[in-house]
Amino acid sequence: MTDVDALVIGGGQSGLAAAHALRKVGRAPVLLEAGAEPVGSWPSYYDSLTLFSPARYSTLPGMAFPGDPWHYPHRDEVIDYLRRYAKNLDADIRTDHRVEHLRCEGRRFVAHVHGGEVLTAPVVIAASGAFGRPYQPDLPGLDSFSGTVLHAADYREPTQYAGQRVVVVGAANSAVQIGAELAEHARVTLATRHPIKFAPQLLLGRDVHFWSVVSGFDHLPIGHLVRNPPPMPVNDDGRYRRAVEAGNPDQRRMFTAIDGTRLIWSDGTREHVDTLILATGYRPELSYLDGTGALTADGLPRHKRGLSTTVPGLGYVGLEWQRSFASATLRGVGRDARYVTARLIRARA
Repeated sequence: MTDVDALVIGGGQSGLAAAHALRKVGRAPVLLEAGAEPVGSWPSYYDSLTLFSPARYSTLPGMAFPGDPWHYPHRDEVIDYLRRYAKNLDADIRTDHRVEHLRCEGRRFVAHVHGGEVLTAPVVIAASGAFGRPYQPDLPGLDSFSGTVLHAADYREPTQYAGQRVVVVGAANSAVQIGAELAEHARVTLATRHPIKFAPQLLLGRDVHFWSVVSGFDHLPIGHLVRNPPPMPVNDDGRYRRAVEAGNPDQRRMFTAIDGTRLIWSDGTREHVDTLILATGYRPELSYLDGTGALTADGLPRHKRGLSTTVPGLGYVGLEWQRSFASATLRGVGRDARYVTARLIRARA
């Protein structure tokens, strides 16, 4: 059993920001990452993924994103950036260290790592992110669909679906981006519960994130007031709206039932579909906290602004709407990490 200053669970952008914040207040954190490198979920995203925020607003504390600050980084650029950030971070980063279970013993936490290693610490930051558990909604007849079903987390590139009939479920950025590129190779429909909303990427010649930052909205600590956040509009430079309006992909209201490989639409028509892609979001992967009282029955963290409301000494970084609109983003995790770290350390002093 090894005793350490502080534990950070998860080595993506959230964990790296948390470790940076802990170093700034004089702690020597140990960061435990389940994967082979501290780059989070980024390598598992689809090949063409491009950020909707410019590089200037896609940075972690202490290290600027390279290149033109107004370009929109590709997935692989983000992975390289996180690798460099981790290499330059003065923290003990241990990869291939999956935390299987965390328990509380008085004022200390005991973390059991796959393989038998045990570490203890007075402070733990759960930074395994908001995107570790692909969410599959309860769609009518989905279990009986005899075609191919996959989540957007398992989608990589479009050519393997050439000539197919594909339905993408979802109305947010990933659904539209995947649907638009698939539509160049297959016949694609976006199945949505509500009409897709588009937001212009540029306002008065500036990226929308510029206005979000200068107006203060990006920093506004209103996350604890948001219980059921509305669907976010698709950030668009015009191409996605044009594609959908041209029917490539088209948009239809959610199907009402499934019969084998046939989807039944709300007007009663039946249609053969080869592949269903669920671009339906994610939930936090926090199963290592089971039994601590930190989670709801649905596996969601009980917290206020990233501080556990049921387990003293436990904090979170990287949850959607944790404190603000930007909480789960590259530009937002640093602010939340500083906030959570300061209060955890003060409470444990």
